Amino acid sequence: MTDAEVDHALEEWRQGDCTLGEHWFVQRTIADADGIDLRETPVSGFVVLTQTCDVIRSSIDRPELEVSPLVTVTAEHLREIEKGYRPRHAHVPALAPSGLVADLDRVMTIDKRVAAAWPRTAGWTTDSEARAFAMAIGRKRTRFAFPDDFVTHAKKLQARIADKHGRASPEGRALLALREIRVLAAPSWDSANVSLMYWFIRDDDHQDFEGTDWASLLEKWLAFVPAAGRFQIVDGQVTSLERLTAAEYVQSDPLDLDHLSGPAR
Repeated sequence: MTDAEVDHALEEWRQGDCTLGEHWFVQRTIADADGIDLRETPVSGFVVLTQTCDVIRSSIDRPELEVSPLVTVTAEHLREIEKGYRPRHAHVPALAPSGLVADLDRVMTIDKRVAAAWPRTAGWTTDSEARAFAMAIGRKRTRFAFPDDFVTHAKKLQARIADKHGRASPEGRALLALREIRVLAAPSWDSANVSLMYWFIRDDDHQDFEGTDWASLLEKWLAFVPAAGRFQIVDGQVTSLERLTAAEYVQSDPLDLDHLSGPAR
């Protein structure tokens, strides 16, 4: 296949697009005491991580793509991944009905000539979905390393969210209506005495649940993160992006359900 043919085959591909079917993920591994070997693992397909601008650039200038394998998760985990609570995985909107998501812990570099022979499945249909996928990739690499004592402090809240998210209860439905949970440390994470502010940010596009008692739910959630140690003040608020200032958003950090990434991890 010529370079021009490769470029033509990939001209409609975008970041987040997929190929489905029988594929193999290849990684270097220690086979035995004799040395290093290659391991091939069957996967359900791949999703493209490379930015769209580099996908469609000339294969002479950009001859490779980065891809991650697609894996099947439970319906409960799929909802949490869509919310960004599990940064190991990325939500692929078009594949949600099949329960497939991108496994960002595994990344493989391939020659564009390989991808040029793949059948393409669009991973998303709207700009907001494309933006969310790109943010999921970025968050995997840039997630904040919380201090060890905060990891301990937030464990009970983290476990509560994981247990109740998506359940057929007022609390489960309320958690579904959250777009994300962020926490701000003042004056800083390194200070001897720290005030914590938890923001439970509503998803404005989500349907409202009539009769939801947000005040009682907030009180319940904050009970799992009482003031302790150097976290002497702990407060929280159910809010929306419109009410949160840009400074508050960029100075805070998202809470996830995979692991709160501390330096010892």
